[in-house]
Amino acid sequence: MIRIFAMLLAALVFAAPAQIQPALAQSDPQNTLVLETTKGPVVIRLRADVAPQHAARLKQLARDGFYDNAPFHRVIAGFMAQTGDGDRGDGRGKSKYPDLKQEFSQVPFRRGIVGMARGGHSVDSANCQFFITYADAPHLNGQYTVI
Repeated sequence: MIRIFAMLLAALVFAAPAQIQPALAQSDPQNTLVLETTKGPVVIRLRADVAPQHAARLKQLARDGFYDNAPFHRVIAGFMAQTGDGDRGDGRGKSKYPDLKQEFSQVPFRRGIVGMARGGHSVDSANCQFFITYADAPHLNGQYTVI
């Protein structure tokens, strides 16, 4: 289960466990999300410079509490873990907001990159779900929005 919080950098640096403090110190507080997982915190630095609409959506949903207790519903060893279905929890849910148009960039999918999942086959169907890559995934480049 995860809970995502958009937090101010100063508060996080002083309150965060020592293992995530270096990542937070390098983060823009307006574009940082922290996933609280059963395995520990995961810091996500949103790339509002390459995907402003997608970054804004994740921040809005985090503020709404949409991601609270959303599970990682799709995990593929050596590839990625997907979460963000705060509606149903099974990978088929959406938020109350409309789907987003793709914001493809030149940023490659490497280990640790966060990308937006899509519904169906349309590149313009990202809504709320996202994934974290475990390894380089060049086959995703130009197919999914890096966030």
